[in-house]
Amino acid sequence: MKDAIPEMVTAGRRVPMPVGLLTGRRTQLRRIVSWATAAVNRAIDWLPIGRWLHMRIQRALVFTPLELPLAPRSSGLHGLRIAFLSDLHAGSFMNERDLRRIFARVANEKPDLVLFGGDLINTRERELLLLRSGLRELSPPLGMFAVPGNHDLFWGSDIGLWRSFLVEHGVKVLCNEGVRLSWNGTTFWLCGVDDLTEGEPDLRLALSGRADGEPTILLSHHPDYFFEAAASDVDLTLSGHTHGGQIRVNGKAPLHHSKFGYEQGWFVEGDARLYVSRGVGVTFLPIRIDAPPEIPIVTMVAKSEPAKRAHAARMSMSLAGNCDDAD
Repeated sequence: MKDAIPEMVTAGRRVPMPVGLLTGRRTQLRRIVSWATAAVNRAIDWLPIGRWLHMRIQRALVFTPLELPLAPRSSGLHGLRIAFLSDLHAGSFMNERDLRRIFARVANEKPDLVLFGGDLINTRERELLLLRSGLRELSPPLGMFAVPGNHDLFWGSDIGLWRSFLVEHGVKVLCNEGVRLSWNGTTFWLCGVDDLTEGEPDLRLALSGRADGEPTILLSHHPDYFFEAAASDVDLTLSGHTHGGQIRVNGKAPLHHSKFGYEQGWFVEGDARLYVSRGVGVTFLPIRIDAPPEIPIVTMVAKSEPAKRAHAARMSMSLAGNCDDAD
């Protein structure tokens, strides 16, 4: 099969870099303020009000069932189930017991593939240790994969310890790279890019090795990278970062993390789709308003299947109506 690097990747469609005091690359001052805020939050978490807020967020976690319609060339992936976890922020109102309980719930969903969308930790590398027992709960048949987020890169681009810890615990890191996986005899290309804000994402490298026409799933912590992915024959992009706004008033978030408005949920451009997860954890404040934490469970569905189910539902309603008439 011919390796395919789409023309658009080399033709110049590039996502603009995030800018702004709170949404652009961290300055040293902002890094210090964030670290200090995280330290205060850890102290608050020991207080009764902190514990109450902590548990309130945990109880709000939802598993969001999603369906991805497959193109005919990808119909062999029908039934593939993906659990997508982003923005765990271990250490920020998220302790080892919380994570073990959450991961056990993920395991009960029986996903075939578990993907981590970045920001596994908050501000300290030692927070990785909080993930140990939770990761032991997971053993999906197609494996576990992750990309870094801006918080994983909190102190700079050297994430060797972060990467080594994940690999040691069965999670392969896809930082500007990809891997070919197979499901029921159909292959697909799973790839990931570095964080858009704090890293050096390179979609060309991530797609290098992909076969011509091969179904493709991209992990990108920042949703704005969909701007490039949609022009590069990427079928599905999974992102986080925004927390769905975390705090929304009258349906709107006061702080915007996406230049294109990719805040939460589904977005479509041509045949390409993006899902932006609200994520699991919190930062800065242990509060979520109108943006409950979520773990999406994506099921691949051949295009004919939803139509079949809809037809079956209509037939069932019709038969029920006929029975009522007979009475």
